[in-house]
Amino acid sequence: MRWVKSISTVRHKKDVILIAGDVAEIYENFVLTMSLLKDRFEHVFYVPGNHDLWCRREGEDYVDSLQKLNKLLDACRVLGVETNPMVVDGLGIIPLFSWYHESFDQEKDITGIRIQSLEMACKDFHACKWPGGLSNGDTSLSLYFDAINEKSLNVVKEIQGTCSQIITFSHFVPRQELCPEKRMLFYPKLPKIIGSDYLEVRIRTIHGIQGSGSACHVFGHTHFCWDAVLDGIRYVQAPLAYPRERKRRMNGGEDWLPFCIYSDGNFADRLSPCYWSDYYSANPRTPHNTELAPWVARFYNQT
Repeated sequence: MRWVKSISTVRHKKDVILIAGDVAEIYENFVLTMSLLKDRFEHVFYVPGNHDLWCRREGEDYVDSLQKLNKLLDACRVLGVETNPMVVDGLGIIPLFSWYHESFDQEKDITGIRIQSLEMACKDFHACKWPGGLSNGDTSLSLYFDAINEKSLNVVKEIQGTCSQIITFSHFVPRQELCPEKRMLFYPKLPKIIGSDYLEVRIRTIHGIQGSGSACHVFGHTHFCWDAVLDGIRYVQAPLAYPRERKRRMNGGEDWLPFCIYSDGNFADRLSPCYWSDYYSANPRTPHNTELAPWVARFYNQT
């Protein structure tokens, strides 16, 4: 909140900001944050993140997380926050709803150490409430959230026909290559709760299988700075993250956020430095290697 309030109320009056989810757990904080952003930017775009749908502190206020989702989207309509595709000064902007599924993780698991279960490590399993038929334990949530995008198909087709440059954005991760390998992670099971294959398919139907120099997708969730081109699409994460994480960053974050991804008809230069995407631009991914990185190994005892 301190960071949001520090944004100039004058500098960005003609700018657009993309909010890739995880604004606030509490509804009142969500409304306040989005109101402050609307005071500072001409257009505010938003897609929901998992934290936004937690009912942990407001459980009695919602039947389930879908009811809370609808309340957040209603608040966005009242505030003038965009959650649907739109063209701004010739640039197509397409928010994409998504949720993760465990089968998104296709790389070899780390064995020989005791790793906390997903249910214990991920608060979503307890803080979100879902109606019957929807569960974090399968692909049902991923399919449900992806289906929300179907209502905007006609608008998306119009944008594809009229805009030479398009930015899509989501909260969750569309490709596993946009996350460090498991042996590098303090929680090696992280890839099981970050992304959706259906999201990547959706992105490719918009930008094309081969992508293009005018295709960009912005994502969030993992808190890793990332800027890389994969199969013709530029994927960018410029996370605000937690204050303690910003202090550890090699480039802080206070002075370059919000990151400018597009200006004056052109995509901006790379977000730099980005430790992990820079690392993988110079080193091949080796997911078959399950030997823990030294900084991870010291946190685990061999079983």
